[in-house]
Amino acid sequence: MIPREIIDKVRRIEITTRSIVESMLSGQYQSAFKGRGMEFSEVRPYALGDDIRAIDWNVTARMGEPYVKKFVEERELTVMLLVDASASGEFGSVRKSKGEVAVELCAVLAFSAIRNNDRVGLIIFTDSVERYIPPKKGKNHVLEVIRELLYFKPRGRRTDIGAALQFLNQVQKRRAVVFLVSDFLSPEYAKPLRVATRRHDVIALTVTDPRERELPPVGLVELEDAERGGTVLVDAADGAFREWYRKRETRRAAERSALLRSSGADEIGIATESDYVDPLIRFFRKRERARV
Repeated sequence: MIPREIIDKVRRIEITTRSIVESMLSGQYQSAFKGRGMEFSEVRPYALGDDIRAIDWNVTARMGEPYVKKFVEERELTVMLLVDASASGEFGSVRKSKGEVAVELCAVLAFSAIRNNDRVGLIIFTDSVERYIPPKKGKNHVLEVIRELLYFKPRGRRTDIGAALQFLNQVQKRRAVVFLVSDFLSPEYAKPLRVATRRHDVIALTVTDPRERELPPVGLVELEDAERGGTVLVDAADGAFREWYRKRETRRAAERSALLRSSGADEIGIATESDYVDPLIRFFRKRERARV
């Protein structure tokens, strides 16, 4: 039996995110990802006007006359949610932590997918892959995904995005739209990311908190590394220190964005202090314009 409080929280998430999908994202998701790929259907004899690039040379050699490959548009999409459950997601200096925002984001994306009759799968990771739910359709399946995200208790505290991407590449053979939700506080992951973007449409949702980007002038502050342990005492009243901290985090964000871009992944910046719907809408509209 599932405890009543879990059912209630899943229901609240469902009501909140479904209303967002129906009132604000209706049509945006579908427009962004329609015509997202072509699937091989059959071969047929070459006809005048066919694109010669579609010629199947193996069949042509066997049959003694030119044959072309016929493709049809894929009507169903597989959406994979790769979600970082490491300890740094527990941090939040505003109303919601990074982890709570990540859950709501995934719920919005999952409900958008099932409205389009797409399949949704889930990979929860820390410094290893801790939970895998294969992609399926339907509301009940999406509610199971949300329940896992809300109440999963990770064993690890650190982050290994590379391990999660390697696992994705092993279990997901067909092309998928992959939403990678993380604060990206991870060791090297460039190589598995490049492999993943060659196979899949990878979209990084980078979730950050304002106190990770800039410190307020509040005097002595003890900063803790949630994933590796250890603390350090700093003087946030020192303007020079705050400026050094801001520039360091700005540089890290720029390096992360450059890596994602050079690897072929798109990026959506999500801030815990702001509404996450607007960045999603802007991204979907940008995708739609790019398809025209």
